[in-house]
Amino acid sequence: MAKTILTIDDSKAVRDMVAFTLEPEGFRVIGAENGAEGYDRMRDQKPDLVITDLNMPIMDGLTFITKVRADKIGDGTPIVLLTTESAPEMKAQSKAAGATGWINKPFDANKLIAVTRKLLG
Repeated sequence: MAKTILTIDDSKAVRDMVAFTLEPEGFRVIGAENGAEGYDRMRDQKPDLVITDLNMPIMDGLTFITKVRADKIGDGTPIVLLTTESAPEMKAQSKAAGATGWINKPFDANKLIAVTRKLLG
């Protein structure tokens, strides 16, 4: 059975690029437009990995991570930030909130595939 990846980004183009990159590798990719929608999908779909943007309307990525980790709905689920942000303080805040990793946009397809495979075994 294919591992499910939840990608959360307010840009449809980014969600589509993640799906275009990972689906041919055998992964099932589902999307959400913001952290609130992602939180609902997390509860319903129980993904194996989450790839989320940081800056989004309604609920940003850091709030999403904090809420998921506090509610324990994502216990053991790796969460990777895919963002244009690169400030060390943001990386430290994200790690403290429970993020597993960080990839900068624009992303390299091979790096995204490698990180996904590494985190999903």
